[in-house]
Amino acid sequence: MSVPADEPGNVAHTIFERFLHAGECQEVLGCFGELCQQLGLQGSGLQLYHSLKAALNYWSAKALWSKLDKKAGHKVYDQGKACASTKCLVVGAGPCGLRAAIELALLGARVVLLEKRDSFSRNNVLHLWPFTIHDLRALGAKKFYGRFCTGTLDHISIRQLQLILLKVALLLGVEVHISVKFEGLVPPTHKAGGWQAVVQPSSSPLTHYQFDVLISAGGGKFVPEGFKRKETRGKLAIGITTNFINRHSQAEVEVAEISGVARIYNQKFFQNLYNKTGIDLENIVYYKDDTHYFVMTAKKQSLLKKGVILQDKADIESLLSPENVNRDALLSYAKEAANFSTNYHLPELEFALNHRDLPDVDMFDFTCMTRSENAALVRDYNGARLLLGLVGDCLVEPFWPLGTGVARGFLAAFDAAWMVRRWAAGTPPLEVLAERESIYQHLSQTSPDNTNKNISQYSIDPATRYPNINLQAIKPSQVRDLYLVGIVEVDHKRKSDNRLITAASGDVYEELLSWCQASTAGYRGVAVTNFTTSWTSGLALCALIHRFRPDLVDFDSVGTQDAVQIHQMMLDMAEQELGIQPVLSSIEMATMTEPDHLGLITYLSQFYEAFKTSPEVEEVSKKPLSPHGTRGAILFLSKLQKSRNLTRKRAHDSAQKDAEAKRSHRDTELPRERAGENSDACYFCGSHVYILERASAEGHFFHRGCFQCRRCGATLRLGDYAFNEEDGNFYCSLHYPNLPGMDLSQHEAPALPDLGDADAATDPPLDAGRPCVSPKEGAPGPLQPTPAAPHQGEEPGAVEDAVDAGDVEEQELLAQPGGDAREEEGPGAELQGVAEEGEESGGRRKIILTPLEKLSLSTLNLTSEAEPDPPPKPARLWLQAVPEALPAPGQGQDCWKEEEEELDMQKTLEESDSEEEEKKKKEEEGTDLGIMAELCLNLGKEDMYSTSEHTLSRRAREAHMKRFCKAQAIQRRLEEIEVTFRELEQEGIKLEKLLRDENGSPADQQTQWTNQLLYLVQKKNSLMTEESDLMIAVQELKLEEQQWQLDKKLRSYMNREETLKTPEDCRAEQETLAQLLKVVNERNLLIHIQEEKRLSELRA
Repeated sequence: MSVPADEPGNVAHTIFERFLHAGECQEVLGCFGELCQQLGLQGSGLQLYHSLKAALNYWSAKALWSKLDKKAGHKVYDQGKACASTKCLVVGAGPCGLRAAIELALLGARVVLLEKRDSFSRNNVLHLWPFTIHDLRALGAKKFYGRFCTGTLDHISIRQLQLILLKVALLLGVEVHISVKFEGLVPPTHKAGGWQAVVQPSSSPLTHYQFDVLISAGGGKFVPEGFKRKETRGKLAIGITTNFINRHSQAEVEVAEISGVARIYNQKFFQNLYNKTGIDLENIVYYKDDTHYFVMTAKKQSLLKKGVILQDKADIESLLSPENVNRDALLSYAKEAANFSTNYHLPELEFALNHRDLPDVDMFDFTCMTRSENAALVRDYNGARLLLGLVGDCLVEPFWPLGTGVARGFLAAFDAAWMVRRWAAGTPPLEVLAERESIYQHLSQTSPDNTNKNISQYSIDPATRYPNINLQAIKPSQVRDLYLVGIVEVDHKRKSDNRLITAASGDVYEELLSWCQASTAGYRGVAVTNFTTSWTSGLALCALIHRFRPDLVDFDSVGTQDAVQIHQMMLDMAEQELGIQPVLSSIEMATMTEPDHLGLITYLSQFYEAFKTSPEVEEVSKKPLSPHGTRGAILFLSKLQKSRNLTRKRAHDSAQKDAEAKRSHRDTELPRERAGENSDACYFCGSHVYILERASAEGHFFHRGCFQCRRCGATLRLGDYAFNEEDGNFYCSLHYPNLPGMDLSQHEAPALPDLGDADAATDPPLDAGRPCVSPKEGAPGPLQPTPAAPHQGEEPGAVEDAVDAGDVEEQELLAQPGGDAREEEGPGAELQGVAEEGEESGGRRKIILTPLEKLSLSTLNLTSEAEPDPPPKPARLWLQAVPEALPAPGQGQDCWKEEEEELDMQKTLEESDSEEEEKKKKEEEGTDLGIMAELCLNLGKEDMYSTSEHTLSRRAREAHMKRFCKAQAIQRRLEEIEVTFRELEQEGIKLEKLLRDENGSPADQQTQWTNQLLYLVQKKNSLMTEESDLMIAVQELKLEEQQWQLDKKLRSYMNREETLKTPEDCRAEQETLAQLLKVVNERNLLIHIQEEKRLSELRA
């Protein structure tokens, strides 16, 4: 029965509806105050919530009360009594501050929240993990915002998220004060008093509010007194965000989002963008929400060339200062990038306005990322204790390309609420702090993959979210420094000291010499007494290799050659079979002088790092030892590079039709060039190369910073370059000269995956052009092995034969992680050997598929003819959406279990969504049809899909997003490693100059400097290993992306009627199939090598 219009209750209902749909911060607060006044309600906390629920018996409100009651009924809140006597102050009304305030209110605490702004104006869009979507639905998000995560959407604007959380917080009795700025703490003036805040304006009633818990969510630039920050620095990174007005038209709805595309694995798109517009990006993301939101990382040189940045400056703050930025050029830059990335399908792009009524475009620096060293502390003054906790950006500043900010922010808010619960329960302060720091250790590593899959069971209890977490990992005795007594003196300019520490522990020089002596003892003609004359003959190095890898060299047969030949053979063998890069040339090794002994020490330290944890040399195992731990990744990349070089040479020789002449030329020239190379002079710039900055490839020595593509200037790394022996230049794999199909069109359309279309298999095929790196600041060059395209008139079978021939050689090279010689075996024998090894070791067995089986797996049909409604639980066919042919390395036997858990998580989300929609139908009949029509429009084709197809589409998006996030994490870490390398090099150059100083220094001082230099060498070796591991991960990402693209392209051909296919279509289909099988084989081998490396590390 409807309420008559003249009844007072009808006015409250109208106000409540206005409150639900209010779109501004002040409007929300005004409506809520008006509602409480209309109903005659006062007070705060859960008491206000219960009074409001009793007074507002309205059908639209009942569904919301049901959700909030279910949330508040969780046992962890103890019926709202867990923190009944606790008074909290929350600083900052961002998403994390509001989320923490809601949890504290549910615990029964009195919660006061202050915010210095008076509006929510951030249009930028946040990526949501599955648990955040479920969490917000449980708080009634769809009641406040009908479009919340409809269909496959997994994002929301910051502004809308703040509005949702603000409304929930108000309903639960949180006191919210806007336009109030927190400026510090006031200790209690007497024993009976409590902690207070210094706020502006001073007339605010909050100046008298006393509290015993402070939760800071004030952003990265505000951290309360007593907390220390630490910083990680990468290479210069400039981000650009922009928002365009979303009119929700049909044309706008049909434009696919870009959940993330990164240069590191899809360089073709970025090269096309650069060729056509001159815009040079590292990545780009596009989301549709209240606005069309784009965020991208731009390169400095591109911004300078396009006139966005007026003058190049070394200081980042000055570089991006308003007076050094051409605002109009920035708007044009952002608009051009947005248009190109959406293929110019977004009509009439018009900038949305920010809170200053200016176009919503911002450029920011995220070169340095900061985080707090601890998550909480306690202050004690006159016996009055104050618990302080951090959440949001002031705890960990998020790296935006990962899309982890709000998810980890919510997790930190839950952790902070759990800490307050423990505090209120009377747990000793040091135990509370120790437990909080134990949980904080896990925050930066959390992802949807390593948190509990049963998201419906999440609560503030960390055990429900983090599997196998140890809450006692940090002991109370370790956090005594976080309990501060009295007044805290704080230097606000102080940052944690992150300088390189070069103090070496122990006598590394003597330890290395003793190890070399023990390892070469008993060999004919070898007597190691120093690091100069003992090594000139080459026999000592030969003995060292033979001791640990007797299968590589026959020591008894060595000795007939001269010293230079012996050294060259050993250097090549160590590089190709052990992954140990040379530091000196063979001539320098054979004519060892005193100045060269530092290079020899550096080189031998790599052997020490590789084999030092082996059994005692007196009890060497009969089975050859593989370099474990430090060199395994480098060895793999060396073999990978060698196989790629062979592939390129074969294609090059085939194109030139004079393979034999070129082979003979290489055979005669290469050894002489390698032997005569001077390790002290950079191959590229000719300047002196000090030991710590020395790198080598193809027998040449150079500065790490000089290792760039000759044509485009892209940074090159081991396993990711091409070398042309004719001109002696290095290239990225795209710009290796004289290979067919290398040049990209200046006007080629962008190549981006369309993850929003479940019928992707029917789309026209993507162009199979190769990716590229653009000038000077490019990410690591690609390693994209694709068979040469057939010449006109050539049979498709010839292409397959060439691919198969290349696979044989490549598999033989890559399938030798320990250097086992298998040159005589074909790929089938190699794969069979792998299977047998797996059975013998009791490890994971690899599935061996024939080409026909691989084709069948790759071409499984995505959709069924008649899907039951509702469908049964989806079977294990999720690989069909994004065909990941094999589980990623490290997943082991748990991969199927994880898949089951993922399906359960997906089911939870879908059931929650279905429940929401059902309630919405019952509750909102006759409401605004315009909103519902827009919802249907936004769904596009998806409303016709079955639930299983929705699931496949969502998983495709999730897989793509996961790949993008992983690529960005890798790129960031590579840049951080590069910065650390530079710091190491500077320290090493100083030490090397001191050691080479002819003025002479005391012997003990020389020994100390040598030990410090060796310490730096060890640090460099460790970083090289990590860099190599990351580069292997890059290869994985590239192969995943290639397989996804090729599979989609192959489906488009196979779904066509045979009678409609042209001969060109048939030939292209065969080429695509050959490429797909090649990629599957490469992924197969990569996983096998990774598993071998993992097992060797376990044995070590």
